[in-house]
Order: sequence, then C-alpha cells, then structure tokens
Amino acid sequence: MIGWYVHHQGLGHLTRLQAVAEHLSSPVTGISSLPAPDGWPSEWLQLDRDDRMPAGEVVRADPTAGDVLHWVPRHDAGLAHRAAALTEWVARTRPSLVVVDVSVEVATLVRLCGVPVVVLAMPGERTDRAHVLAYDLADALLAPWPEAAHATDWPGSWRDKLWAVGGISRFDDRVPSRRRTSLGSAAGCIEALADGPRPSGPEPDEPSPRRVLVLWGGGGRSTSAAEVAAARAATPGWEWVERGPGSPSPDLWADLESADVVVTHGGQNAVAEVAAARRPAVVVAQPRPFDEQMATAAAVDRLGAAVGVRAWPLATAWPGLLERALDRGGEGWRRWSTGQGAASAAARLDELAARHDRHDRHDRHDRTGDDIRTAS
Repeated sequence: MIGWYVHHQGLGHLTRLQAVAEHLSSPVTGISSLPAPDGWPSEWLQLDRDDRMPAGEVVRADPTAGDVLHWVPRHDAGLAHRAAALTEWVARTRPSLVVVDVSVEVATLVRLCGVPVVVLAMPGERTDRAHVLAYDLADALLAPWPEAAHATDWPGSWRDKLWAVGGISRFDDRVPSRRRTSLGSAAGCIEALADGPRPSGPEPDEPSPRRVLVLWGGGGRSTSAAEVAAARAATPGWEWVERGPGSPSPDLWADLESADVVVTHGGQNAVAEVAAARRPAVVVAQPRPFDEQMATAAAVDRLGAAVGVRAWPLATAWPGLLERALDRGGEGWRRWSTGQGAASAAARLDELAARHDRHDRHDRHDRTGDDIRTAS
C-alpha cells in the first residue's frame, strides 16, 4: 500500500495525486489536512492543521528550528496531533512507501519511522538545509517536469534517483482533437484547423476575435484585475477569458482547445494542463517561495515550449507577447510533456512499492522464524 501526503496550499498538489492515482495498481491512502476530494475512492487520513498559531506568536516560536526545517513552531498543538496521527497510521498499516507532495517535516517523520519516501521534486532554488535533508533522505525524487528544465546542475546523488516523468496532467490521456490557430493579416485574423484544410467558401468580412485564456491558481496571485484590464485594452482583436478559483471553468479542456493563446501562472499543474493541450502560451511567474514559478517560466522559455516572463508585463508589451506565443506555437510542449506523465509516475511507484513490499514480507518471515526457533 502507498501513502500520499498532499500539502494544503493551492490546488495543484491534490490534482496531481488524483491524476496519478487513476493509474496506480497499488492501493493508495491520501494524507492531508485537506478533506478527501469528492469522489475519492479509497482511504483518506485527514490530519490536524499546523498553521493556526497567531502570526504574532509564530515569530517567537522559532518556526524553522534555526533554519534546519521549514515549519515547526514551538508548542503548536497541531504539529503534535498530526505527527501522532501519522506515526500511528504508519505503525498500523505498514505502507510500502509514502509519497510526499510536499513537506520536509512529513518526509523526515515518515523516514524516521523506517518507511521509504518518494519526494516530489520542485522547481526553484532548493539548496537550503531543509530541502537538502528531504532530497537526501528520499528513495526517489519524482519530478513532474523534464530533467532539462531544472536538474542539470543538481548533485549527482540527486540525479541518480530522479524520476523526471514530464508534466503530470489530468488530461494526459487526451489527444487534442481540434487545433485553433490564427492566420494573421493586415485585415485581421482567420480561424483555421491545424490538422486539416481550411473550410471552403468565402472568407468572413468580420473575422472572429482571437481568444486569450487566462488561468489563475488557488495559491494566490499578485497580478491585479486592473493590470489584466489594461492588457485587454491594449490588444484589440483579442477576446480575453479568465478562469480560476473565482470563475471556475465548466470544461477546462474545451477552454484550452478553443484558446489561441493561453496566459497562465507558472504553477506546475497549470503548466501541465496547457502542455497536454499543446496550446501556444505565455507563462507568467507569480511570487512563490524559492522562486518556484520564476524557475518554471524561465525553463519553458529556454526549452522553446512557451514564452516565459518573470512578472506580469506592462500593457504595451502584450500585443508583441501574444504574437510571439503564436509564432512559437504549441508543439514545443512535447519537450515538456510526453502525455504519459501520470502513467509513468504510477508505474515507477508501483514497482518501488512492490520491491519494498517483498522486502517487508521477507523480513517478517525471517523474524517469525527467529521467534519460533527462540521459543523452541
């Protein structure tokens, strides 16, 4: 059995678990301070929260233990309750391994219980003491991005256990059926299908506007509504549609396929969804710890998958950015996403779980034999 810890911040960690769990042969137990998502088919261990201490008290509670860890404020009752629940679950169920997405403290606690750990490898600067601890103790580092994106300057000990499976998306099993592209001209733009000939007949007098799909995540944003409005005003001939926690998409795949250009934040799951749909894109980094989204925006730009920028650009830059994204196209996403990321991750986890399950059975058999010989 596999345990899978899900961090409560944002929506991407939970979405990633659901995408991979569909492909797992091993039974999986979700572990989080979040409740089980609707339709979750198996066990779920809901932990106490560890972030209820008033902000004024946190500063005095040494939350990083002298920069050794990320979040362990002294005398936080939630920390003790969640640690007790997690270790009791480990002792009772004896999982073959636990996937941690993401928490240095959970990874360390589980490994202290003698359980193999697979840590989700994240973009950005991860050379602080806490991340080094988690990455060093992990049996494997599961990366939902290609190795060339972030791991080229990693130490050899990390690369040796890296599973760089590429983007992990809930849409990995879909093949984009309709490509909407734009044929620019002085008069405007004409829609066409990239996988077939243009329809016959006269061209419309008033071509439909090209569409920008803007994707926001659940982890917060620094870009204001006024900045988006200014970009919209600066790009006549483009229709802007926003989707996010406040305006969820009724059908995200359809939204992606109908977009000429997707403008997305640099979160791993949003980028993976766009990659799965192979849409031209501008990836705009939002502020995150360890410069995670800046690293992703730089990587997609460097690999030619999309246009990446470090922050929301000035309104005057948007006409050129959208045209650059169109010129680059969406096929560069093949360097980021194989379309098999979730299935590949599941296969690796199943293999590792089976290997450790065999070791555990042999260990229990050997100890039972020793007990019998001692008793006789």
